[in-house]
Amino acid sequence: MIASKHVGGSVLSRIADSDKHLDDIFTLDNATNDRILVESDISSGIDIHELVFGVPYHRIVNAAFTHPHPLGSRFNGPDRGAWYAALEIETSKAEVSYHKAVDLVEIGVLEDDVTYDDYTADFSANFHDLRDAKRFTKYLNPGSYVASQRLAEELLASGSLGIIYPSVRRPGGTCIACFRPALVMNVTKQSTYRFVWNGTTVPTISLVPSS
Repeated sequence: MIASKHVGGSVLSRIADSDKHLDDIFTLDNATNDRILVESDISSGIDIHELVFGVPYHRIVNAAFTHPHPLGSRFNGPDRGAWYAALEIETSKAEVSYHKAVDLVEIGVLEDDVTYDDYTADFSANFHDLRDAKRFTKYLNPGSYVASQRLAEELLASGSLGIIYPSVRRPGGTCIACFRPALVMNVTKQSTYRFVWNGTTVPTISLVPSS
């Protein structure tokens, strides 16, 4: 799931006084846009030759790898992202709900209204399997990514394609962290969901009717 605000029209258009002003703002924004820098072979977080071009939603795929969280995520550090997905839509909702709630708690405002677009993708690859929870408990720590990021770094360096693992945020759910953009195939946009936080960490989730 990807926040709808990151797809389609830019929020920058709301502050532009004219077309020229908007062009100038975009030029400034593009100079610090990690995805565009990598696609232009300027940034070093991930090699341009690993990115995908000329396929539907290629910018969505590339963005997942070039816009990592500043602190990294469970199976990636702050320099290189990964494509995270779940096998079940309810697991995706639980993961998104948790991580967005963490952000809201950090700023002390548990009020927000956000729409997320659900994207599906196909994978045909051998991923490292961490679903034997007893053996890999330390990599599934609910409150720390230190061990899991170290593992991901070692696996990536050894040529790993990705990891399949039990969801930490939804018991019984299954997640995937794909390390290679070229393996995220047949990306398709599905439904859009509205997440509304009204004072608690658990949002109300509803399907947005298609227009």
